[in-house]
Amino acid sequence: MDLKQLTYFVTVAGEGTISAAARKLHMTQPPLSTQLKLLEDEAGCQLFERGPRSVRLTDAGKIMYERAVTLLQMSALLQEELQEYRRGGRGTLRLGVVSSVSGTLFCRWFKDFHQLHSDIRFELSEADTYQLLENLRDGLIELAIVRTPFPSGDFLSFPLKKEAIVAAGHARYFPTQLSSAPEEDSVRTVSLKILSRMPLILYRRWEAVLSAAFHKKNLPFEPFCKNDDARTTAFLADAGAGVGILPESAIPLLRHKDTVWHPIEREILTSTISLIQNKNAVLSTPARTFAEYLRTFQTIE
Repeated sequence: MDLKQLTYFVTVAGEGTISAAARKLHMTQPPLSTQLKLLEDEAGCQLFERGPRSVRLTDAGKIMYERAVTLLQMSALLQEELQEYRRGGRGTLRLGVVSSVSGTLFCRWFKDFHQLHSDIRFELSEADTYQLLENLRDGLIELAIVRTPFPSGDFLSFPLKKEAIVAAGHARYFPTQLSSAPEEDSVRTVSLKILSRMPLILYRRWEAVLSAAFHKKNLPFEPFCKNDDARTTAFLADAGAGVGILPESAIPLLRHKDTVWHPIEREILTSTISLIQNKNAVLSTPARTFAEYLRTFQTIE
């Protein structure tokens, strides 16, 4: 099979009919049907269930579709990189950034790097950590800025910043001695016992760690809202819906005048922002330049 056949296959799957796909590909229907049949013969299995008016992917076809889309994306990225090289430019950095960092710390890192290397362009992928790990494995991005915890076995990891996890919400949720202004600019911590009585909003990735910490102290742990994005947690907490569990770097997302935040006692939960890459990957010049920049100017705090 070749990339042209995969393009035909993906187009038919997307259009739902061979005739519509043929029009989109600017070809007639018979040769397209022939190419699909050749692809199925080479694959050794049926890829489409053909109905009177439409076609539908078989289970084997769904597997083929997922891989075909990735291969076509990689091919397009390779062509872009070669075109950039021929133009004499420094190239494009394909970088993944976890959502809880993209709107806070990353903005500062991005701005400072761009001022030093204005000839490097960026293609950013914003997603959760696990999707970015998949994108790294598939070669769709070269580097990713993610948070712990994550399975690091397939990747080289460089820690950039360790930060506390905090509880944030409207001042009315916190005891008076916590909600009042701390003396001498110190930040008062909040205990798990106090948190166990609050309406918690939880970024789901930390559920297991927090649950273990609460249960170790024989405290109930029943968050009323779980979600998959730290920004969602911040926005709901800032709206007064409950008390959000957030990384410290997400505090700038809190804008309401009545929203307060407190570190959780004794650093029970921390999160480290890390830069990762595939262990065996050969990085492009833009990726190497960006990685070296972060390793030089960022340190664990």
